Amino acid sequence: MNHQAKLIFTSSLLLGSTITISSNHWIMAWTGLEINTLAILPLISKSHHPRAIEAATKYFLVQAAASALLLFSSMTNAWHTGQWDITQLTCPTSCVILTAAIAMKLGLAPFHFWFPEVMQGCSITTGLLLSTAMKFPPMTLLYMTSQSLNPSMLTTMALLSVALGGWMGLNQTQTRKILAFSSISHLGWMAVVIAYSPKLALLNFYLYVVMTAAVFLALNTIKTLNLSTLMTTWAKTPALSAMLMLTLLSLAGLPPLTGFLPKWLIIQELVNQEMAPTATIIALMSLLGLFFYLRLAYCATITLPPHTTNHMKQWYTNKPTNTSVAILMTLSIFLLPISPMLRTIV
Repeated sequence: MNHQAKLIFTSSLLLGSTITISSNHWIMAWTGLEINTLAILPLISKSHHPRAIEAATKYFLVQAAASALLLFSSMTNAWHTGQWDITQLTCPTSCVILTAAIAMKLGLAPFHFWFPEVMQGCSITTGLLLSTAMKFPPMTLLYMTSQSLNPSMLTTMALLSVALGGWMGLNQTQTRKILAFSSISHLGWMAVVIAYSPKLALLNFYLYVVMTAAVFLALNTIKTLNLSTLMTTWAKTPALSAMLMLTLLSLAGLPPLTGFLPKWLIIQELVNQEMAPTATIIALMSLLGLFFYLRLAYCATITLPPHTTNHMKQWYTNKPTNTSVAILMTLSIFLLPISPMLRTIV
């Protein structure tokens, strides 16, 4: 794909996201989501590999179905209330359909099945876009309609997402699939709290984007697609591998790293809402995800593989680490001390 085409598709992604985020009318929000979907499809299928074409087809079908549901939900609400304003979602049927539509857009369980398959079929950079930028417009719609949505439905979907994200990631060996299940699990944490504290859910989303971007860019730097290759990268970039280990542990939510902050605040908010059993269940289920993060961290920093691999040992490189990777990794590890300031915001 040439640079002009990449520029057009990237500009369309920015345009679609901006239209959705800044709109108050359902039709404009839907238009922005459609522009986003059409702009990302060529980026998914650019390698012309059968798996990439399959991933693009699956992505198109799921996103088209979700967009149709979103449009149907807004039309039903307009039929009942005469309002096309996003914040005026009052019809209960529309609320349920919209929750299902946004869950499909985001990859929230039980509408998550397409996401790992699409991630596996695209490149690491496109996977980064799918895990971060493409989730921002649906998250914005969820934020704007959070007061109208059914908390019980969101809590059920959230617990299911955290459970399935942890369980299904346990036996994976492909890094992109592991990060896809990690994304599903993190979305569960956002969904469980968005009805009670939307700002806290957005804070969680921002920190998730920072940590996930750091991991994706590090994996892109060391050109790693599976765990067996990850085991041999210690000799190539020891400093980056050590930082990758800390970033993965931060993504798992271990103190005293950045990833602990949103989990801590969400559990505190759930307890304040008299939802201590839900907080206990979601915290215990996140231990499933901790296992595969620890396995990734172990593979990233191992110096002697426990079994022979088919991959050649890589030479040490003197190339400096990309500045963006360094900044994102620093933010992913050291943001916990500013939690009092963040607490005043949310």
